[in-house]
Amino acid sequence: MTDSQVPENRGKLARRTVLMASGAAVTAVGVGGALSVNASAEEAAPKTHASAETCYTLTSELVEGPYYIDADKIRRDITEDQEGIPLTLELKVIDADTCKPLRNAAVDIWHCSATGVYSGYESSGNGGGGPAPTGPPPSGTPTGEPPTGGPGGGGGGHQEPTDDDRFLRGTWHTDRHGHVTFKTIFPGWYQGRAVHIHTKVHVDGTWTDAGYEGGHTCHTGQFFFDEKSVLASAEVAPYSANTSTRTTLTEDTIYPQNGHTGGLLYLKYDKRNIAKGVRAHLTMGVAPDETHDSSDTQPSPSASPSAS
Repeated sequence: MTDSQVPENRGKLARRTVLMASGAAVTAVGVGGALSVNASAEEAAPKTHASAETCYTLTSELVEGPYYIDADKIRRDITEDQEGIPLTLELKVIDADTCKPLRNAAVDIWHCSATGVYSGYESSGNGGGGPAPTGPPPSGTPTGEPPTGGPGGGGGGHQEPTDDDRFLRGTWHTDRHGHVTFKTIFPGWYQGRAVHIHTKVHVDGTWTDAGYEGGHTCHTGQFFFDEKSVLASAEVAPYSANTSTRTTLTEDTIYPQNGHTGGLLYLKYDKRNIAKGVRAHLTMGVAPDETHDSSDTQPSPSASPSAS
């Protein structure tokens, strides 16, 4: 299938329509040599709620942030011409009550570039808060007090795009096993936030020749990377040119500090050369009958409303 772009539609999801794309399947990035793994090779057995009726812990609902563009590109490879460490993101979406996979759910992901810039908002600069970084490489380890807020200009709600670029954004459907795989790059960082990827899951819509229509958003969240992998990435160009103050995972005011339930990814990569590529995976437990479009998910009280 070939990728297609459609006009933006920021109305209710019930009215969202996006063009389908077709083309060859994306080949996953291979990772050889000695591997660094931030958890066991396979995810631990599903964690159980106190209620015996639930088979899996719900993945945390987190704020959408100001830079979401509704299903702008239907594709699995969202890299475009962006430089960075290859990242293969493998997700499985299940009903947290039944553990049954969600088939044909529409999954959105979007994140900043290696230098902290979001497509569609390039004129806003690094993280929407100033010019893209220049100058000598950072030391890789944050110093001083953690930032009190997110990128400037983020505001508390959605920001209108400033340009037509759409790199590092994409939407694809889950298969009959609830799996969906994206090819992208390891995200960079900007002041006020740890390294992260945004995500949404839409269900009960219909995939047609015209696109994905109807349905509702049952999950809005973010994925996170452990500190070891981020420090390793900071030694690789173009990440090494990012002079923005970096926020660690423990300092981040959006990450709920609850491990994989909060979106912390399982990672595999060559610890001697992360530049070869990273594989990330996670199972997302969602409530398909509920609506979580970010209007009900706000940052923690200590977070700035501009955090994204």
